Amino acid sequence: MENKTFKKIVIALLVLGLLSLYLSYTFNACLIASFAKWRQHPIVLNENINLHYTTSVRVVPLLVGNESFSDASPKYRFFREQGLRPARQLPSALIIGVKKGGTRALLEFIRVHPDVRAAGNEIHFFDKNYGNGFEWYRQHMPPTLEGQMTLEKTPSYFITKEAPHRVHLMNPSTKLLVVVRDPVTRAISDYTQAISKKPEMARFEQLTFVHRNTSSKLTRVVDTSWGPVKLGLYAKYLLRWLKYFPLSQFLFVSGERLVVDPAVELKRVQDFLGLKRVVSEKHFYFNSTKGFPCLFKSEGHGAPKCLGKTKGRNHPRIDTMVLQRLRDFYRPFNLRFYQMTGINFGWS
Repeated sequence: MENKTFKKIVIALLVLGLLSLYLSYTFNACLIASFAKWRQHPIVLNENINLHYTTSVRVVPLLVGNESFSDASPKYRFFREQGLRPARQLPSALIIGVKKGGTRALLEFIRVHPDVRAAGNEIHFFDKNYGNGFEWYRQHMPPTLEGQMTLEKTPSYFITKEAPHRVHLMNPSTKLLVVVRDPVTRAISDYTQAISKKPEMARFEQLTFVHRNTSSKLTRVVDTSWGPVKLGLYAKYLLRWLKYFPLSQFLFVSGERLVVDPAVELKRVQDFLGLKRVVSEKHFYFNSTKGFPCLFKSEGHGAPKCLGKTKGRNHPRIDTMVLQRLRDFYRPFNLRFYQMTGINFGWS
């Protein structure tokens, strides 16, 4: 009798031991599975919690160097797994001018936006390389994903006679951005860049004027054939573009305000391009040495970035009488430009 009881006790203990092992295994397996799901889909305890981020938007370039889509890099494996295939597109928006107005600053600032992909260099397609064809132009654009916008900047387009018609042939719905600046300051900036490359150039005051015979006497007049002066006749060039594009497809960006308050101008740019307002005050800081706003982060850079050393050069001192003569010369052209755009830029 005692042997039978002992055997029953042993069997019961074995059953309980096996049951304990089974329950322990099942619990651990469920715990591991739950943890894996939690890592993929973290539980949000309170959707109303305000999260404060100190970092700014950064775009990871789709192509680096000579990398192609066929590369087996992690980001491209991810794109393929998600069914996303970057493709090069012709630009749907162009920064067409003006030279020394702030076009490079605008390009670098708007490239922070994750939905904007821009060619880093000036392609000069619509002025110098048009004969290469649109396929050549497309191949010089960065790859984009669906929903991203392709942008290109070449400020000489604004003054190129054939450019409006050529852009219209590409896409009559192209959005056009024009960065303008006080034409007197712009002319001095243009000259400053030129003399940095050619120090033997004549002084600004000498190049600004030519001597002409008027009323049997020799008179100094503003030389409208000189590039730095001629380019400031904005109304003249805008007329060519308005033959092919309505005013609604233009956005005129103030070069002065782009320096003083870049976030405000970038809000206008994002609205014009139909983009969500992502680029804001948090992306900028003012560099007192350069006298220019810089980015805390830019496309492809994790550290703060300012425009190159060629930006923010010190202008030479110009005779005040020359400056006044130039302001008087530009005044009627500026007023005409204000009337055409509906914007008073406040240039004296």
